[in-house]
Amino acid sequence: MRETIWTRQRSAAPARETLSREQIVKTAMEVLDGEGVAGLSMRKLAARLGAGATSLYWHVPTKDDLVDLLIDQVWGEIDVPEPELAGWRSGALLFGHSLRSAVLRHPWLPEVMYTRPSIGPNAMGLGERGLVLFGAAGFVTPHEVDLAMGSVMSYVLGTVSAEVATREMVRKSGRSEESWVSEMLEQAQSVATDYPQMQESVRRRTSVDLDGELTENFVFGLDALLDGLQARVKK
Repeated sequence: MRETIWTRQRSAAPARETLSREQIVKTAMEVLDGEGVAGLSMRKLAARLGAGATSLYWHVPTKDDLVDLLIDQVWGEIDVPEPELAGWRSGALLFGHSLRSAVLRHPWLPEVMYTRPSIGPNAMGLGERGLVLFGAAGFVTPHEVDLAMGSVMSYVLGTVSAEVATREMVRKSGRSEESWVSEMLEQAQSVATDYPQMQESVRRRTSVDLDGELTENFVFGLDALLDGLQARVKK
């Protein structure tokens, strides 16, 4: 495993250096949000910042380091309320929706977040607050607290990763969401003749509101998961 920026001692920048790591991360985030991972390079970033490559490398030695910083920046955007303020169930609901919103704002995240450990300060803070929140639910053992939080994160990240991929398909098609969904439903209906349950399911999908459909699916699944966790606590 490579050494990460979080475990490596940070070198001091020259006294006359005016560029900051915060500036670099902010600009790199703008590039990633607009162009995706493929659009990010250290050379392009340096040019956008109006800085030399040497200046950039004082703060962020490698592109991998930069991606680590960017991922941690996203983790810092996620709201995890204190259980005393919201209660664990409402707090977990808010956490799940906040996590989904963060990934939708930064759709490049699923492409890179599974390729490296998230051990930056924002990730650690998120984990700390999350464990306090789920710990307030009343699970029997600390290990169950770990599993409960992990289950919610896995559900949210898995679901929103699929959502990001769907939205990317629509974007690449060059068509409106309404037109794309309508065609998908027509194609599914045309091949469902020998599958009556699937045919009825397709017929029930009369809405072409992609945002509404994806949000409804997400809300139903998250509520069902939290229902299950709550039931385990009450045993």
